[in-house]
Amino acid sequence: MDYDRLNSPNTSAISLEVMGHRLHISQDPNSKHLGTTVWDASMVFVKFLEKNSRKGRFCPSKLKGKRVIELGAGCGLAGFGMTLLGCDVTTTDQVEVLPLLMRNVERNRSWISQSNSDTDTIGSITVAELDWGNKEHIKAVEPPFDYIIGTDVIYSEHLLQPLMETITALSGPKTKILLGYEIRSATVHEKMMEMWKSNFIVKTVSKSKMDVKYQHPNIHLYMMDLKAPLIPEVEATDDNGNDDEEVVSNLGEDEDNGLKSESCSGSSPEAKSGSLDDWEIRRCGAMAARLLKDVKL
Repeated sequence: MDYDRLNSPNTSAISLEVMGHRLHISQDPNSKHLGTTVWDASMVFVKFLEKNSRKGRFCPSKLKGKRVIELGAGCGLAGFGMTLLGCDVTTTDQVEVLPLLMRNVERNRSWISQSNSDTDTIGSITVAELDWGNKEHIKAVEPPFDYIIGTDVIYSEHLLQPLMETITALSGPKTKILLGYEIRSATVHEKMMEMWKSNFIVKTVSKSKMDVKYQHPNIHLYMMDLKAPLIPEVEATDDNGNDDEEVVSNLGEDEDNGLKSESCSGSSPEAKSGSLDDWEIRRCGAMAARLLKDVKL
């Protein structure tokens, strides 16, 4: 495919069909704030959701009523993708961006409700102010959430720490984190991945799972989970530092997304021989930590 930009920031609006609904998203080409542009990663994200909504974890029947928060929403396109799948979305950004975001939410919410006779299949979407790291803003949106999403929210190194702290504060034990991101700086990307792998289990979505038209070689989608606490005696890492990053090519219901999933019960040959590989050690350690979490000694 031709790797031209999917959207021009010089127009005042874009029109995009997502899951049978025509979304009209306004943007401000005269604004100096980056949040007033529909960036390509958000388009890749919603078309990815659309392509994978027939079955698996992104099927509307699985997402109905799930609480979602969008960070750095900008014009709000990614949040609408989750809303159309039945989620209850809180879409957030800095106060300077909120007027445009609220206008997009109100306009498209009205159009969707008028054009869709079965409104029970559509989730809700609301707008809130959230500066990353602001404890009052975080408390006001009432975490934890089932899903945390964001697209093109990282473009500078100074944003990495407050974003990670905010994601952690908004998360619960079962929170799924979905981020779309375009690599613009190799240095920022390397630091971002290093920080993410230290705190999350990071899985990269395969290009084959993305829409054929709406993808770009520099745009990546990541699915992440908070790391479970490990018992120090069994903590282990891979020598190449890539132990927590996998490529997701199967988006089924199982939590391992088609990855290796052996039992820790001792039924495997390795367990019977008393020798566990690194993956099994980490998995057993995480399970032990969860079992011991509520035990008071």
